[in-house]
Amino acid sequence: MPTATLRQVESLQPSQPSQDGDGVKIKRIHDFGGGLDPFLMLDELGSDRPDDYIGGFPSHPHRGIQTLTYVIHGGLTHEDHLNHSSTINTGDAQWMHTGRGIIHSEMPLTDNQGLHAFQLWLNLAASEKMSPAEYRDVRGSEMPRLAGGGAELIALGGRWTRDDGETVQGPLDALAGQGGVAHVTLAATGELILRSDAPTLLVYVFQGELAVGDALVPAGHLARVTAGDHLALSSASGGQALLLAGTPHREPVAHYGPFVMNSHAELEQALQEYRNGTFPG
Repeated sequence: MPTATLRQVESLQPSQPSQDGDGVKIKRIHDFGGGLDPFLMLDELGSDRPDDYIGGFPSHPHRGIQTLTYVIHGGLTHEDHLNHSSTINTGDAQWMHTGRGIIHSEMPLTDNQGLHAFQLWLNLAASEKMSPAEYRDVRGSEMPRLAGGGAELIALGGRWTRDDGETVQGPLDALAGQGGVAHVTLAATGELILRSDAPTLLVYVFQGELAVGDALVPAGHLARVTAGDHLALSSASGGQALLLAGTPHREPVAHYGPFVMNSHAELEQALQEYRNGTFPG
């Protein structure tokens, strides 16, 4: 039987305070230079102060990406130019394939804890950037779980396998770059070992402190791990993280605001269409 190769932390990236939309305060990690390929950006929205987020994200365009929004508590209401309107609440997710273009808004809802949510940007391959827009809501009750050993994994998308062979498949099955996303919660002294040989594997710790392999990763940091076939997570005092797995596109990236294409000329085309009112073309 082959020896397991444990994946270790290769690099650590701290989130940075930022603002977007109508003054919404966020913690942001981004890399449009290919360092997180096929992922581009991860925003964490979290506050118990309504003034930090209540302005939301008024109408704005996108082209060339997918977004995945996941709510820990609170909620968001989505409306777009295709006449889609829906609300996701605690534990729910929304996937949006912007393709050639979509114009939408996201407005926050609050509960007694305020709002805590994530939005992930995934890059579309060049062959998909001008495809039709799609979107899908997934309720928390639809997301399968792996539990045991003081750990719980909620699979939003992709295939996740524990070291004992138990496997779950998240309902979001069309994430760009063969993407997988999972939410992991570890109790004090909890441990989770996963089988994963995904070329890109990222761990964003957002509560507590987790050991990723042999390294401690504090909240608000994204760990990119080395190649291998197993990922070991543990925590002395408990913590939570998002896991992101995918396959790089290894294509040129041209980025301006809400548009992510492969060339400057394609960005200019998107901007011109939006300015003259023909977007999404």
